[in-house]
Amino acid sequence: MENFDQLELEKFSKLADQWWDPNGKFKPLHLINPLRTSYIEDKVNIKNLEILDIGCGGGILAELLSQKGGNVTAIDLADGPLSVAKIRQKKSKLDINYRKISTTDMVKEKKTFDVITCLEMLEHVPDPSQVVEECAQLCKPGGHLFFSTINRNLKSFIFAILGAEYILNILPQGTHEFEKLIKPSEMKDYIDRASLVFEEVKGMSYLPFLDIVRLTDDPSVNYIIHATKK
Repeated sequence: MENFDQLELEKFSKLADQWWDPNGKFKPLHLINPLRTSYIEDKVNIKNLEILDIGCGGGILAELLSQKGGNVTAIDLADGPLSVAKIRQKKSKLDINYRKISTTDMVKEKKTFDVITCLEMLEHVPDPSQVVEECAQLCKPGGHLFFSTINRNLKSFIFAILGAEYILNILPQGTHEFEKLIKPSEMKDYIDRASLVFEEVKGMSYLPFLDIVRLTDDPSVNYIIHATKK
């Protein structure tokens, strides 16, 4: 069975024209993108490394990783955002290899990468544990993996869904489904089962009225995980 949800792909394709509006529906992604990239750079010098960005959307993270010197392959299954990313690429001239392909099919190609990023994607697939396992297969020994997603609890429902999507309207309504959110303990289990080494988890906070983003030690809503492959 293919590990994707067609309704999720269609949802993000409909929003394709808004991916690169820094004040639009994806404003939180634009604000948090430098923070996520800095976190990755703190863990590994990405210059000249082979990087795979999974669930790249319109290329917000892929572009910054490429600007920092990484050799970036960026994949997604949603046609709309990928089309936007490729149009952007014509202007940016960045050497990013955008592809419409799943992690399952990437594994079959037997190519491996120094760094794997899978950010804000796992909560949109039927089986996130399968994606983590495939990320492990796509990572070189000694490589680094980064996963970010949203915790599943009352606080995350209030802040990430009710507040962000329905009260403040800083994310499109219906972006996240509560039952698909993932607890850090569940992510740790996926990582352990994939024979990866869990390094740390950090919370990511966003203050919408002040447009302030920062890393914290509180993963109760948004969080990012660093893992390695020994």
